[in-house]
Amino acid sequence: MQGFTLRSEALRYLEEKLEPLSLAERQETIESIIENISKQDLKTPLIEKNTVDSVLQNLQSSSNDDGVLFKVFEAFDLIRYTYNIDTKKFLLWSSLHNKVPALHGNPVSKAHMLIEKYRTIHQRTARHRLFAPPAITISSHQDSSYSLKAVEHLLGSSSRESNVIVLGMLTQLKEGQFYLEDPTGVVRLNLSKAVYKGGLFTENCVVLAEGYYEERIFYITAIGFPPPEPADITLSHFPNLCPMPYAAINSHRLSENLKRAEQENSEAMFVFVSDVWLDQLKVMQKLHVLFAGYSMMPPTAFVLIGNFLSLPIVGSHSKTFEECISNLGTLISEFPTLMEKSQFIFVPGPNDPGLPHILPRPAIPPSFLGDFRKKVPKAIFTSNPCRIQYCSQDIVVFREDIISKMCRNSIYTPWEHEEKVDIPNLFVKTVIANGHLLPLPLNVAPIYWEYDHSLWLYPLPDVVVCADKYDPYTVTSTNSIFFNPGSLPRSNFSFKVYFPASKQVEDSEIADETI
Repeated sequence: MQGFTLRSEALRYLEEKLEPLSLAERQETIESIIENISKQDLKTPLIEKNTVDSVLQNLQSSSNDDGVLFKVFEAFDLIRYTYNIDTKKFLLWSSLHNKVPALHGNPVSKAHMLIEKYRTIHQRTARHRLFAPPAITISSHQDSSYSLKAVEHLLGSSSRESNVIVLGMLTQLKEGQFYLEDPTGVVRLNLSKAVYKGGLFTENCVVLAEGYYEERIFYITAIGFPPPEPADITLSHFPNLCPMPYAAINSHRLSENLKRAEQENSEAMFVFVSDVWLDQLKVMQKLHVLFAGYSMMPPTAFVLIGNFLSLPIVGSHSKTFEECISNLGTLISEFPTLMEKSQFIFVPGPNDPGLPHILPRPAIPPSFLGDFRKKVPKAIFTSNPCRIQYCSQDIVVFREDIISKMCRNSIYTPWEHEEKVDIPNLFVKTVIANGHLLPLPLNVAPIYWEYDHSLWLYPLPDVVVCADKYDPYTVTSTNSIFFNPGSLPRSNFSFKVYFPASKQVEDSEIADETI
């Protein structure tokens, strides 16, 4: 039925493995094996014994992974996928290229990064009910779907064509002149009469543009973003699409065991604090109050996000950083309950020590940590961004002053045309539609080309923490929660607490107390 043929050796091996199982277990195992094999990029329909053995080991690993409740993954460890247009599947990039991503890619890497972003959004958009024609049409009912065109369709038109919808990336090939680009070509835009719909439109954003093509110019009447897709729909199409380095067949987010454990741990909570300026006495005093308050009910984790000094680290400041982080270790060690039951996760900010301002940013180097490791041995220093897996949930933590950059580089400023503008909501819509944490031109927000996948938001995580100096906010959209804990010293010492069991975010503040 699937078009596969088992070699006799593979058949005997499979028979041995299935014989001890009950009829129901056999059927379930066979279905899982077929599902796994069909997702592999096989050169031949003949299935060898080693292929069956590998699949069974993956199944075993999958069941073992159900016991993992909490893990932190660095950006550089995440799995890179590539979308295959012919098979309509996401395949492992490493299996196709027989290498790991390089920190400094070549020019081809940049092209692949942009093409991969476009293909991922295009396949999602083409499947949406607005653009996918029904399998069975009834003549008495008018077809309500729209046709999605490529740029080459416009370039090949000999006469004016109206109401054309094109999915493409906004680019500025000449100063002050915008173009729409996709893998098939580039077309010049006229945006003078465009109506902008919901979002912050910057270069490198993938948009849906509607208008008419005339005299080699695409006149835009309306411009918006591709429709979003909740994670459950994405995973129903691509259950194996998980950026975490798992050996399991399907994403941990589909595990019923982990979902059950999530509900049973109803008291679990994550405390997110951003801009923890350790060189400020007031901040250290507030942290003492915070740790003292939670010492009687230790959270699952404290996620402390940079910057960790109020000033950028230059020259002699590196010694200051080492002293300040050591003082924090002394402070944490005053609370043995937290040391024992809570995890401390450190995510660097733009001004913290490490590589230049290019994302993803590695963890704070051990040479800057002094004796902190001895005082808090369980602490995890990770990259920016990073991913936290808690039971079946996927939490992304990202530190960047992204909203101000998006507003500065937006080609349309809604706050100048509307009375009330919810900037965080527009930002979240833009990020979700692009499936990417940083939909900005590379000269504004540099990215290591071959690690661009570490900033993907596809499938959408359960929680995205966008730590920013902007005011604190919480936005729920497309079944995902986006929030900014706020800058601790700038926002009256506010922070956020997330409860995974109820998927609720609580606004909190460190009150003034005598220490």
